[in-house]
Amino acid sequence: MVTRDFSDELEWTTEAKTKLKNIPYFVRSQARQRIEQMAREEELQVVTPDLVEKARLEFGQ
Repeated sequence: MVTRDFSDELEWTTEAKTKLKNIPYFVRSQARQRIEQMAREEELQVVTPDLVEKARLEFGQ
């Protein structure tokens, strides 16, 4: 049995969800995956608007 110290599911703040909706639909899925990957790399449990903005800058939009 494998035990994890963190949940695989991340929470998103309302503001972060709103920012995600501003990303064009045809890349939104990829953006969400990258944002969640960034959150896990930073050992965050909650996706914040700041993290979405950080990802947006990485994507160059």
